[in-house]
Parts: sequence; structure tokens; C-alpha cells
Amino acid sequence: MRLAAIAEALLTPHGIDRYLELIDPMLVRREIRGEVTAVEHQTPGTLTLTLKPSSAWRGFQAGQYVRVSVDIDGVRRTRCYSPAGSQHRDGQLELTIKAQGLVSQHLNRARPGWVLGLSQADGTFTLPEPRPEKLLLISGGSGITPLMSMLRTLADEGHRGEVVFLHYANTPDDVLYARELARQAPNVRVVLACTHAAGGELRGFFSREHLVEAAPWYAGGLTYLCGPAPLMDSVRAVYDSEQLSEQLITEEFTPPELVIDESAAEGTVRFAHSGVEFPNSGRPLLEQAEEAGLRPEHGCRMGICFSCTKVKARGRVRNAKSGEVSGEENEEIQLCISVPAGDVEIDA
Repeated sequence: MRLAAIAEALLTPHGIDRYLELIDPMLVRREIRGEVTAVEHQTPGTLTLTLKPSSAWRGFQAGQYVRVSVDIDGVRRTRCYSPAGSQHRDGQLELTIKAQGLVSQHLNRARPGWVLGLSQADGTFTLPEPRPEKLLLISGGSGITPLMSMLRTLADEGHRGEVVFLHYANTPDDVLYARELARQAPNVRVVLACTHAAGGELRGFFSREHLVEAAPWYAGGLTYLCGPAPLMDSVRAVYDSEQLSEQLITEEFTPPELVIDESAAEGTVRFAHSGVEFPNSGRPLLEQAEEAGLRPEHGCRMGICFSCTKVKARGRVRNAKSGEVSGEENEEIQLCISVPAGDVEIDA
């Protein structure tokens, strides 16, 4: 370790990783990379990648997400994806991606040997300890991935509690992990609901009747939910009406409720490379840029994926989530959650 520290110091300012990656991108010590070892197309429009993470990877808990970074036309792009594999499968990371958006469409062309940038796992959408005796997992579309990770993790742990997996898809052909879901242990019941075709145990969109049919004991168990907004809203409405909100745990990448005081706005915002300048409205920089006709790269809009990160050349900004104010020059900020506090210039 001492020799490594000496080497790091001698190679400053670039650091040892910049030289190791010239030999092999997977040799980096501080950054995390993932090498694609297998590619599978389960359904039209989706891609399942198996990755071998580099040595800095610390693993994940079922339900968490990772940030995946790729270089597209010379620009680093980042998106969040939830691993679908068991948390107990060391040295392996499985991501199932819907080919929607710039990064996902780029990854749809991935082949074994590709090397992707990764972050450490993050997120609180995880199973409690000890594991629940009654567990209901509700997913829709590609929202199946974090719940699939939970199901596989419980299987590896030999969990014997009652589990119901209620999944919504347009048609039976759109169901991810269909073969695996059909081969579950006796304590796991999989209920498929098709919204646009026959073929599942249930037909149509979520309702309380679906809930009772799938898991009549739902009021006495714990429910995990991940899927498109209409499904999330429908499930929440039922649980709210029955005062069961505390038993419903959800995961979604939607913008947070930000505290914005537009009346205090002052100064001018300037995007230097674009040559666009406009009065500060007090909204986050991403919204202001879009209102001015610019199209900055962005992803989650909630400060998670870092896709909208740009360099602030000068000025002060307030983080709309934390309230922290920063005035450092030439610092990287996230446009989606940064609000100008006076004159600001963005190097973009």
C-alpha cells in the first residue's frame, strides 16, 4: 500500500488510474469500471447486460441503484439503473435496460468486452432485517429489476416466508424474466397482470380487486412497489385510503419537491459557449436553460444521475435540495438542483 501511495504522489496531477487505464481499463484502483461479459435480449426493446466490476466495487443491497457512465461522441453521459441480480453473487452485476433515451439506446449496442463506468451502489429501497414473513412485490414494465433482485436475494438466503410477486406488462411477450418467474419455490406466488392483452392471471390495470386476488393478506404484510407513474399512483391511492401507507415502500426516479423562492431572484445567467444570456428567474438552472431554448443533457432531474453536471465558471448557486450555497469558481454543479444566487456563468 505504501508503494501505491508513493506511485500516486509521483504521478500527480493525473493519478495512477490515468496510466493504468492505458494498459487495461479494468486495472484502475480508485474508479469503478464494469466489463460486459454477456449480452441478452429478453424482450423487444430491452437489453440485459452481465458485468464484471473492477476491484473497487463494494457490492450492493437488493433494490439499490448504480450510476452507469459511457462516452458518447466525446461527452460523458450517466444514467441510473437498478441491478437485477442477487446481492450475494459476488463479482457479478446484472442490468436490464429499456432502450429509451440516449444512454440506454447506446447501451443497446453493447457487446462483450465493452467497459462501462460505474458508481458505488446507492439508495434506501432495500429489504429490512430480519426479512418479512409476508412480502408483496408489485412492479410494472422495467420497474421489475429492483424487485427481481429482492426475489433472487431471498432465494439465495433460503427465505421461507410467503412472497407474492405481482407484475404488470402490456402483453405476456413483454414480461422480463418470464421463464425464471415461472420456476419459483413453493413459498413464492407470481401473478401476472396484462394490461393490453389476454394471457395473465389478471387483466387490466391495477385495482383493489387485483390486490385482494393476488395477496388477500396484504394489510398484514410489507409491500414494495416500483413501476411507471400511473401504477405507482394507483397503488398509493389504495394504500392511502386504507391507512396502510407505512407498509408501502416505493422506488421511483421522479423530481423531488424543491423549495424555490422566485421572489428573491436577482442577477443574470449566462451560458458562455452557447452565448445565451437571460435574467435569473429563481428556478433551477436546467429549467431556466430549457426556457431559454437550450437543450442541456439531463436524466433524473433529482440530483441522482449527474447527467446535467456542468462547470460553473463564476457566481454563486444554492442547492435546492440541501440549501447549501457555493461560490467556488470553476466547480462542477448539477443544473437540475442548482439555483442561481445572483450573476452566474456556466461553461456550456
